[in-house]
Amino acid sequence: MTAPRIALLGFSIECNRFAPVATQADFEARTLMGGPAMLTNARLPAPSMLGEMPGFIADMDAAGLWEPVPSLLAMAEPNGPVEADFFARLMENWERDLTEAGHLDGIYCVLHGAGLTTDDDDPEGTLLGMIRRVRGNDVPVVASYDLHANVSDANVDLVNAYIGYRTNPHLDMRARGAESAQTMRLLLGGARTYLARVRLPIVPPTVTMLTGQDAHHRPYGELIDLGQRRMREAPYAERVLNVSVMGGFAFADTPFNGLTVVVTATDAAAANDLAREIAEAGWARRDRFQPALTSLADAVAKAKSTEDRSTHALIFADVADNPGGGGRGNTMWILEAFLQAGVENALVGVIFDPALAAEARLHGVGATFVAHFNRDGGDAYSKPFRAEATVRALAPQFLTGRRGIYANNTLDIGVGVALAIGGTTVVVVGVRYQCADPVFFEAFGLDIAAARVVVVKSRGHFRGGFDEFFRHQDVVEVDAPGLTSPILSRFPWQKMPRPVLPIDDTATWTPPA
Repeated sequence: MTAPRIALLGFSIECNRFAPVATQADFEARTLMGGPAMLTNARLPAPSMLGEMPGFIADMDAAGLWEPVPSLLAMAEPNGPVEADFFARLMENWERDLTEAGHLDGIYCVLHGAGLTTDDDDPEGTLLGMIRRVRGNDVPVVASYDLHANVSDANVDLVNAYIGYRTNPHLDMRARGAESAQTMRLLLGGARTYLARVRLPIVPPTVTMLTGQDAHHRPYGELIDLGQRRMREAPYAERVLNVSVMGGFAFADTPFNGLTVVVTATDAAAANDLAREIAEAGWARRDRFQPALTSLADAVAKAKSTEDRSTHALIFADVADNPGGGGRGNTMWILEAFLQAGVENALVGVIFDPALAAEARLHGVGATFVAHFNRDGGDAYSKPFRAEATVRALAPQFLTGRRGIYANNTLDIGVGVALAIGGTTVVVVGVRYQCADPVFFEAFGLDIAAARVVVVKSRGHFRGGFDEFFRHQDVVEVDAPGLTSPILSRFPWQKMPRPVLPIDDTATWTPPA
């Protein structure tokens, strides 16, 4: 067989319908590249893009001769819906590239599955529809998705293989890219696939979707494990290629929200039967998709309790202001409460405030000034806050992720400063990130192991970065206001199918025939 020609492209952003609109600048701040530059970046030891495309390319490189045909990869930190005009320009670019590509043996798409534009609830489906229109139905299409994907019919019907993440925190993105490459080679070798999907009227709050070491405490992780075990057992072994249990992303607020099982198999009956079996297991766990958060008052008390050196240090997750879910990363509720209570030996990060970071850098290390957080406003949760601060340290613009979701990624934080405010050190950056990697503190010379209290603006990916410092029982998920609050009843849902659990206790479900 001659070297296969595989087109490469991607659109990856998790969109919160209640967050500000995402623009071209948001993609340029993370990954917006095509052609040879995409290949070069993907093959770097520390690429700027997340792991799926590097994993796919590395696995194809290792397997033998192939010809990559790179189009455009557009990837951004989670945000609001993407500006429609910008997405239209992306579509024009992808369509032109695929039209002019000549012969193709396959197409690999890095998709998220929780994307929105200002006029499209399913841009991934729109992209896949264009691919089929331009290249037809005979070219194998493999797509990888974040496990927070909301699964539309088009996301499944228009691909030959659906590959979803299996870990949350996301530690397997590169592995899923490699799996996508392996599946592509099976398709190139003549394998024919059948895909089945079953959706449940369950919209899991983000904090109930952990896997791995926390799977025993979370129903979602159990479903992931069940799917992986059953696909290797009779009667599914060698017939099922992939089981993806997609928890979805509530804040996208789409007509196809809901925990969905997608099975890719070489046999239609196996795909349908296993999808139904796992969905039934999910429905049996429906009462366990309830968030259990700690009130702000109790969080303050827990933080103060760490002054007793015989207790273990604690990490507090500001889950309602998670930049990894579209939060602005700048709410002051926890910081202000901890400062008022006199919490000592604390690290807080990372606050997204470009104006404050730039001003602090001008003052220089050692300078004391009045730090004005959120002077430029923001959403309803981004209230202004002032405090006397001393510039403790600066960090370089580019960091290399060390652990978790950002491991071995190049991270552009813009201007980064560490401010000492009372007994707390606050990290402020000029580019919005969730605090999922210890490097966001370590780049400033801050000793995480010596801190008694650490506050991170992250929903759950911090668990994959900070688990070398904190045990599961040392994590405190704080109930504070924000765009990503796991208390879903607080949001004005517009398009989500109702009733759904846990918002509505009247939801019912009957397994498909």
